[in-house]
Order: sequence, then structure tokens, then C-alpha cells
Amino acid sequence: MSDKCYEVLQRASLFLEKAGREPKVAEILLLHHLQITKEKLLMRWRDSIDKNTIEAFEKDIFTHVETGVPVQHLTKVEHFYGREFEVNQHVLIPRPETEELVQQVIQQAHTMDKPLTIVDVGTGSGVIAITLALELAGSRVFATDISDKALSVAKRNAQALQAEVTFLEGNFLEPFLGLNQTADIVVSNPPYIPSSKSEELQDTVKNFDPELALFAENNGLAAYHAILRQMQTMKLSEQSILALEIGFDQSAAITNMIRQNLPSREVCTIKDINEKDRILLANVIKG
Repeated sequence: MSDKCYEVLQRASLFLEKAGREPKVAEILLLHHLQITKEKLLMRWRDSIDKNTIEAFEKDIFTHVETGVPVQHLTKVEHFYGREFEVNQHVLIPRPETEELVQQVIQQAHTMDKPLTIVDVGTGSGVIAITLALELAGSRVFATDISDKALSVAKRNAQALQAEVTFLEGNFLEPFLGLNQTADIVVSNPPYIPSSKSEELQDTVKNFDPELALFAENNGLAAYHAILRQMQTMKLSEQSILALEIGFDQSAAITNMIRQNLPSREVCTIKDINEKDRILLANVIKG
């Protein structure tokens, strides 16, 4: 007789906990292998699971424990702002903090004249650009990335979610500047971790997320410097805003950079759900 759902899940969760991994991974992988929702899992709590499914599930559990491979690389998906996105080794796995960045942009957008032109710099899997395109109907959304492999993932996500996004390959804002377009919103979650801090990261991050999306020179500030320098020659509307995700200890440094490169901006720092500095908003000074 095959094991029941609750038995398989409890056994895997305990195994993960003893190995120093997050027990929650067991539920995520079991739902993936059974291709059901959490609600349906509860309904099938005492149902038996066939042997092949258990073997495939336990193989992924062992792989995660032994290598640290992120569960999202095993399932090939991550959820962001209520939608499912494809992810793989070529893109950064989206974090909850970035959902907060998107929420701030949406709130700002609702106070602005429409239609809007939005540029997502360093789009990766496309979660920011695609979410904004779907949440802010009628906006023109552009997304840039230097990685053609990341752009391939982003394009597949846009197609799957039926989002209208123009993808551009190049370094930060460079490809958008070539279009000679005026932007209302520039948003970015660029690489901001100093290379010197790589050993402090969990193996699930440092060994699997692309270095290009994680690390930046100049103590993690190089990407911001490049974006702000490019914005000096960019066409920006009178209502335009800049929204950046930042490292928890980078607010002062990046605020100074914004004031030096875009002196007509007022800058505010927004904390994330964990009360850490996480978002910088730079609006045009009124009056």
C-alpha cells in the first residue's frame, strides 16, 4: 500500500528540518509533483500517493538538501504579485521585497496623468515590467536587460501572461535611450550586493542566482551610478518618478547620488515589511 499524503509530507519536512533546510520546501514540492493546490492537498490529506510520484518527489528533496538548489529551480516557477512566472538559472528568483517596490510604483502611477511610459531597468524574468503592464492598463512598458538568456525567459513570461511589454537588450537604460522616447516612470531592482559579501549569502542564493543579477562593484553601488548617469541624458516627463530597490544599508549613499545626478528630485526612503530601508522614490520637486 502506498503512503498517504500526510505521511509523505511529514517525513520529508522532518528530513529537511534535520538537514538544516526550510521544512516548507516539502509542501511546495509535493504540490508541484501532485499538480494540485494547497486546498486540494488538505482534501486529499489521507489519500495514497503512487510510488512513482513519491520517488520523484523524494529525489527533489534529496537534491535540494545536498546541493542547495532553490526549490524554484526544481519547480521552474515562482509566484509574484498573484501570478506564476517561469524562472531558471539565468534569472534572479523574485523576492517579496520586490513586490513592495511594484506596489509603490502602482500607487504613484495612480496619481499621475495617463497614459504612462514605464521603463524597467534590468528586467530579469520580467516580473516587474509584466506586473506593471497588467496592473496599469494602457501603459507603454519597456524592459531592458544585458542578458539575452534572461530576456528569453522574460519574453516567455510576457507571452504566457498576455502582457504587452517591449523588451530591449543592452546595458541598463542604453537601449531605451536609443529610442528617443519620453519616460514617466523608471523602475529598477538592479544588482546591489557587494562582491565582498558573497560568502554571507545562503548557498541557495550565491550558488544558483546569476552573479550578474546579484553583485555590483563599488561596494554594490555601480549599477545605480550607471543608471543615474544615463538618466541625465534621458527624456523625462514633468511628472516623472524614479523607483529603486536598494540594499538595507545603501539609502544615504544612493540618495546622495540621486541629488548629484538629478538635482531637481526630492528623494524619500521607504522601509520594507521587515522595517529595513528597501525602496527609494525620487519625484520631481514641485513649485
